Order: sequence, then C-alpha cells, then structure tokens
Amino acid sequence: MSFPFVKGHGTHNDFVVLPDLDGSLHGALESEVVIALCDRRGGIGADGVLRVMRSGPEVPWFMDYRNADGSVSQMCGNGVRVFARYLAEAGLVDPAKPLEVDTRDGLKQVTFCDDGEISVDMGVPSLGGAGVVSVSSRAFEAVSVDVGNPHLVVTVDSLDQVGELHDSPFFCGVEFPDGVNIEFVERRGGGHVAMRVFERGVGETSSCGTGACAVAAVMAEGDGHAAPLSYTIEVPGGVLTVSLEADQHAHLKGPALLVAEGTWTA
Repeated sequence: MSFPFVKGHGTHNDFVVLPDLDGSLHGALESEVVIALCDRRGGIGADGVLRVMRSGPEVPWFMDYRNADGSVSQMCGNGVRVFARYLAEAGLVDPAKPLEVDTRDGLKQVTFCDDGEISVDMGVPSLGGAGVVSVSSRAFEAVSVDVGNPHLVVTVDSLDQVGELHDSPFFCGVEFPDGVNIEFVERRGGGHVAMRVFERGVGETSSCGTGACAVAAVMAEGDGHAAPLSYTIEVPGGVLTVSLEADQHAHLKGPALLVAEGTWTA
C-alpha cells in the first residue's frame, strides 16, 4: 500500500492530508490504516486524517475527516482550514475567491484572508443542557454545545485546575453515545480567553476549532452580549479568533500551514 500525503496544521492541531481525487483510497482508509498514519512513533503522526475528495459540479470538494483512533467525525474547524490551504497550494482552487467545502456537517464557506489566515463560517452553535465534568478530583459544571460535533464547555478559574489530561475526564448529566470534546476555558479579561481541550478519539490536543466556537458561544451567553462580537481564543498551539455575527453564525479565523509531503508505504 503506497500513496502520497501532505502534513499540515492549524495552531498545531495537525493532520495527514490524503489527496484522493479519483476515489481510489476508499478501501485504504480502514480504521487501522488511519491509526497507523496518526501514530507519532510508528507513523507520520497527527491528530487526524483529512481525505480530499471530489464531490459534485456545484460543490466540487468534500472533506472526509477521521479522528486519530480511526473513528469518523462530522466536522473539524482547524482541519477544514488546512484542507482549504491544501486545495489552494495544489492549484485546485483560486484563493482570491470564496470556497465552499462539503462536510458531514453540511457546506462550509471558506475565505482566504489578506493577512494569510483563513476564515470559515462554521454555522450556528447550538447550546444544550447542563452537565458535570470531573477532573483532578474536582467536579465542574459544564454546558453542552453542538457545533456539528458535540462539546462540553467548562469554565474554570485557572487552567492549572485541570491538571494532566492523559485520559478523558468523566462526565455525566448529558448523553454522548459517540463521545464528546471537552473544553476547559479561563477568562483572561474582555473578549480574551484561554482554552485547553480533550478531543474524543484523540486525547488532549494543542487546539480545537469547533471547540473554540463552542467556547465563544458559551462566553457570549454568559456575558449577555448580543452579536456581533468577537473572542480571542488562546490555545496551547497559538491563537484563534471567533466572531459571532448578527445571524448567530460563528466565523472561525486562524492560520493553516502545510509543512511536509511524502509517500506513505505500509
């Protein structure tokens, strides 16, 4: 089994990008292959795999995203920016024009910004019920948020309270049969917050784009502010910006870089 790959990241949330313009890699993306690709010692190393597929004449591109454990995910905010960066650098799209990318969470509108970053309309985050998350022998109230994939957002006085995130924190009060991403957020003043995240199917990552959108939605609800407004989200891997517009859509903006390419042989 041999096929080309590109490695990229958005605020150090990293991905193996697999160009599959003719659909020939469908059988190759069994969960064990995804796990092998994402293995940081025996493989390329990544938080997930982005398969670049053709879709249809009106919306030509589909992002097939898999978590590092091989499971299928509906959406990835950092991933869709890396996906768009690949399409632009491969000469498959014009970065001077808006781009539509089809995902399991529907169409996403992508804009290549003048400052070199990429912005994505992530849709409307939907706040749900309350839950409880336990970590480091402490229990915290949490708010569930749907951003195409499920999240629990926990506000803490300090991210130091979270401790190590080697394993998924225990949660209850809300049902998540397929797992959930858990964000811990500390207010830093004004529209500035810091965030850590434990992603389902991956573990603690340096960043999560959908998680940043979930955090912004919870912060805005708590602040009682009406859109439009913007939050700066500091993550271990860098800085993301989430703008909540008057139509309640969350726009995620941040860097997306391609750092390597090669051929995978197994």
